[in-house]
Amino acid sequence: MSESGDSDAGWIFYKDRPEWGDVTPVPENDGPNPVVVIAHSEKFEDVYDYFRAVLQTNEKSERALQLTKDAVELNPANYTVWQYRRELLKALDTDLRSELDYVEAVIKLSPKNYQVWHHRRVLVEWLQDPSQELELTSDALLQDSKNYHAWQHRQWAIKTFGLFDKEMEFVDGLLIEDVRNNSAWNQRYFVMNNHLGWSDLNVQKEICYTIEKIKFVKNNESAWNYLRGVLLHDKRGISGNAVVTAFCEDLYKNKCRSPFLLAFIIDICDEVIKKGETNCVYNVDRAIELCQALASKYDKIRNKYWSYMNKKFSKHQVLQETNGVANNVHE
Repeated sequence: MSESGDSDAGWIFYKDRPEWGDVTPVPENDGPNPVVVIAHSEKFEDVYDYFRAVLQTNEKSERALQLTKDAVELNPANYTVWQYRRELLKALDTDLRSELDYVEAVIKLSPKNYQVWHHRRVLVEWLQDPSQELELTSDALLQDSKNYHAWQHRQWAIKTFGLFDKEMEFVDGLLIEDVRNNSAWNQRYFVMNNHLGWSDLNVQKEICYTIEKIKFVKNNESAWNYLRGVLLHDKRGISGNAVVTAFCEDLYKNKCRSPFLLAFIIDICDEVIKKGETNCVYNVDRAIELCQALASKYDKIRNKYWSYMNKKFSKHQVLQETNGVANNVHE
């Protein structure tokens, strides 16, 4: 959908259509000194000159509705065209089911266009019928699993109309196909947060599920981030869940040096330090050692960040040593 359709066989300019003879086209007006002059095609100028004309007179007619379709074909991201089309649909009492079919066709041609997804949402709200939305978004995600607009529309439909029942099954399928699909991990969190809830049982189930996925691909940032998110709902914290700490230590002892594992262990150390707990495994010295390893070898692209974290823990180490000396003197 663009100006590439200028050579369409059989196209008749609006200025040459007898049924539009009563309308005076309104040319684009960018003022006397436009910053950038866009070289539109003759077809584009013709359609939008007539669109501006009906917009100015607020014409509500079938021909105006057809005009908006031609305008959308040339620029599907034009908000004003979509808004006016919605006004026309209301005024003309148009069959909204046929409009859903039309919008679906536009989405297939322009799947990352916010305006068409918004138009779809308004139609579903008017009809109070989300029955096609899961299939529609699923098809869009098959084409691009990271299509933000499709995910946003899907989450809106699910949350608004309570369509959670089979969503975990859908997410599982996506993660089986691609365990690194960050959007699918995000959707899993969405379902947990808005539907299943974070009971202790659910938290432990999600921890076990995520651990199995990490075992499959250890260098998967999405799964590690999801594990962090789940542990936010564990009252024991990131350092207090024995299943998680045992898993991390097992990976480490088996020579896994994924930067995400090392960063996770650093987070465990940080939490233990902040709690003021005495732990022979998760302490300042280990945090410093891992920061240095990440900066110099395992995550060099973020060496400045890990160097910063190293300095942070080193300051804490000095503070601990100072306090230790002071306590010995006092004794």
